[in-house]
Amino acid sequence: MTSIDALDGVTLFLAVAEARSFTGAAARLGVTPTAVSKAVRVMEARHGVALFQRTTRRVALTEAGAALLLRLRPAAAEIGDALAALGTYRDRPTGTLRLTVPMMARRFMLPLIAESARAYPDVTVDVSLDDAIVDLVEGGFDAGVRLGESIEKDMIAVALTPEIRWSIVGTPAYFGRAGRPRKPEDLVAHSAVRYRFPGSGAVHRWGFRRGKRSFVVDVGGKLIVDDRQLLVDLAAQGLGLAFASHVEVRDRVDGGVLESVLDAFIPSDAGMYLCFPARSQTQLKLRAFIDLAREVTRRPDYVALSAGNVPMESAP
Repeated sequence: MTSIDALDGVTLFLAVAEARSFTGAAARLGVTPTAVSKAVRVMEARHGVALFQRTTRRVALTEAGAALLLRLRPAAAEIGDALAALGTYRDRPTGTLRLTVPMMARRFMLPLIAESARAYPDVTVDVSLDDAIVDLVEGGFDAGVRLGESIEKDMIAVALTPEIRWSIVGTPAYFGRAGRPRKPEDLVAHSAVRYRFPGSGAVHRWGFRRGKRSFVVDVGGKLIVDDRQLLVDLAAQGLGLAFASHVEVRDRVDGGVLESVLDAFIPSDAGMYLCFPARSQTQLKLRAFIDLAREVTRRPDYVALSAGNVPMESAP
């Protein structure tokens, strides 16, 4: 006998026990008295005990039936409360919203998460920073943030940023020692802090475009990291060049700690998007976050932040 079989008839048993009547139980449940009587007989036969004493005028619990009612009534109340609590998920945003976010997106996700925390205090926002491409469903995430070209075709995507612009950055001291590259091919004589993708383990190859031609230059270096913040931090120590987004290096460039080179040769990528399976958007907690994201990303201060407005070097 399966656990599902063991629960068959419990609702009908409780209704009869409380109404002390098959007819009254049937009226409460919206079924026929015959259906109620049959279900109770099946339950009694399955467990091998009589649960009710029946006469033409009344229905009473047997000793076994009374003992069963004593055990089932509080359990039924808990089940009822649990089902009633589901209404909170329908009526207002609540629960835990799990997001997977690449490390380079932490800066422009900050205002979205902060705004959500203020607007929806009953929602716990659980953010996992991970540069690997995570399977949202398998990982138990409600949504993820990804570059446009990394989004699966069966996902719904909401734009969060303009195109992502990239720069190669180094410190003034580094350029003083090694010179400033004037074209991508000059990089073979330079040293880089290189980035390893956590998911694939592959080391990032630096891509460029000259006219309609795209090409890569493999830059050497003794430092390889899989953390975006550490990548920029090490470059800021003068230990080599780094290939990073404008969002990641904006503060260091504005402060004169880092300088960018070769911007005119580096193509932009599609922007960052909030993506999620179509069926997930029926959840009120995610629906609220999506609507909030659409509102916040239209604000001028957010647009400037997400664009990473770093002054670009002119083409030589």
